[in-house]
Amino acid sequence: MAQANPNIGEERPVIRQLDDAAINRIAAGEVVERPASAVKELVENAIDAGATRIAIDIADGGKTLIRVTDDGCGIAAEDLPLALSRHATSKIDGSDLLNIHTFGFRGEALPSLGAVGRLTITSRVPGADAAQVHVAGGKMDTVKPAALRAGTVVELRDLFYATPARLKFMRTDRAEGQAITDIVKRLAMAEPSVTFALRDVSGGGEGRVTFRADRENGDLFDALHARLARVIGREFAENALQIDASRDGIRLYGYGALPTYSRGAAVAQYLFVNGRPVRDKMLTGALRAAYFDFLSRDRHPAAALFIDCDPTLVDVNVHPAKSEVRFRDPGVARGLIVSSLRHALAEAGHRASSTVANATLGAMRPEPAPSAPARVYQMDRPSPAARTAAYRAQAPGFAELANDYSGSIVEPTPVAQVAEVQEQPQAQDLPLGAARGQVHENYIISQTADGMVIVDQHAAHERLVYEKLKTQMAENGVAAQALLIPEIVELSDGDCARLMAVADDLTRLGLTIEPFGGSAIAVRETPAILGEVDARAMILDILDELADQGESQMVQARIEAILSRVACHGSIRSGRRMRAEEMNALLREMEATPHSGQCNHGRPTYVELKLSDIERLFGRS
Repeated sequence: MAQANPNIGEERPVIRQLDDAAINRIAAGEVVERPASAVKELVENAIDAGATRIAIDIADGGKTLIRVTDDGCGIAAEDLPLALSRHATSKIDGSDLLNIHTFGFRGEALPSLGAVGRLTITSRVPGADAAQVHVAGGKMDTVKPAALRAGTVVELRDLFYATPARLKFMRTDRAEGQAITDIVKRLAMAEPSVTFALRDVSGGGEGRVTFRADRENGDLFDALHARLARVIGREFAENALQIDASRDGIRLYGYGALPTYSRGAAVAQYLFVNGRPVRDKMLTGALRAAYFDFLSRDRHPAAALFIDCDPTLVDVNVHPAKSEVRFRDPGVARGLIVSSLRHALAEAGHRASSTVANATLGAMRPEPAPSAPARVYQMDRPSPAARTAAYRAQAPGFAELANDYSGSIVEPTPVAQVAEVQEQPQAQDLPLGAARGQVHENYIISQTADGMVIVDQHAAHERLVYEKLKTQMAENGVAAQALLIPEIVELSDGDCARLMAVADDLTRLGLTIEPFGGSAIAVRETPAILGEVDARAMILDILDELADQGESQMVQARIEAILSRVACHGSIRSGRRMRAEEMNALLREMEATPHSGQCNHGRPTYVELKLSDIERLFGRS
């Protein structure tokens, strides 16, 4: 520390008051990080103004032009200069900073943009003439009359021209344009009743529309589902589960995708609090926790979740860009997300993503004819008698399945019971159909009412065994093994307090810890199923998770990893030939078991192909 302090010169520093231009440029550095930040602030202003149509035009990735046009309530001519003053806003009166019902409330966006770029605002309120004001580099011109039918047009040119150093940190036009598109899409998800249009007008002219989402009609979930299909994609909408739950004044709604519709990165996770898009570590951790038993570590769930609550239960004024929030009781919000998603996944039963079947069909393309166009054949469906004859010609045991209804071969039935049996539905009318054969001693082929199903017998049975083991563990608890000599782990005061706060949760998982004087803890019991463990390393891993995510699932994850390996070894192995009744029993058990549509690693356990798709593969009409 012999080096001189580089932050203080030899002369005594003097405290001075910065001028308004410097203050606004500093504020702009916090609020306007890049062109996408400017678009976010301007579009949120338009939504707060009650707009039903919002058009965004950009040029050169938003560096040279950002224009936002809306049909909202507008700004009165006499209020335009005040709108460009710092901390001037119409959205709050300053008496209660926790009861906030709008996106904006600080009054910093417009003066910050005017300090670093060339900003022009044209607006008109009902019953008055339109007016316009221009500000460049923090210097404002006088208000002038203008021509505008209704609403407001905010035009920002040459962003950061007044702070050239910031331009050096801008990315390519393509990257900045993509960031703007992402911001507009997130805002569009939360406002399905508003029409959004984003155009790239680089080079002049009408430009090209890069994103458009027209207003959706219907109730909340119909409109939201249609908007998510437009923004995220129809595949997500087809494979998403509806979520709607409430707890302690907090409501959670939206859609979470099936585990088999997962992504290689966390790029399809959209979280909103009171309509505001956020990137909050606690909320994303809760989303990951809800899916951690269904996905491997390299796969990420897809979801669009909306939390609505009284504004006094959440503080949105904890981040300059308002992208993070702080709940008064974060445990309630986190628990609501985890329990609601797991409940929806359990209700989905054996359902798997439709993208699995689409990928399968994509790999099964018919070979094109050398010259002549493919001929379309008329489909001739076999009669019931022909199907019965075909069943008799197959492997022994399958002929009886023609009229069977369950997963077992029915023994000869007394006459008095025949009527009761015939009233039961046929096996092929059940969701996973009736087994028709086995190929390569690993894949079960079953016939459904409108297609066929291919089942990976090992992956399916592994999931069934795993779910049974988890149920048994939940009913009987986790057995703990006492250490002959308790292991003492020295920690800091903060780590010790953090760990003891979750001691009861760890005890339920078989890990018993106690204070041992000072900041040390004693590990007295560990989960028996884990065998011999390094208690100190486990405690430190738990502390890392607590510091990063606010909670730890490491012990439960290790226990369930052991159960998964036990299930793998205890399930039907690949290469085993199965009898017809065994295959049908497996199908019926899959239909009755939650989460059986994916294996323990998130991969699908079956693929369903519709008859219409199969017929198209063979050129049948």
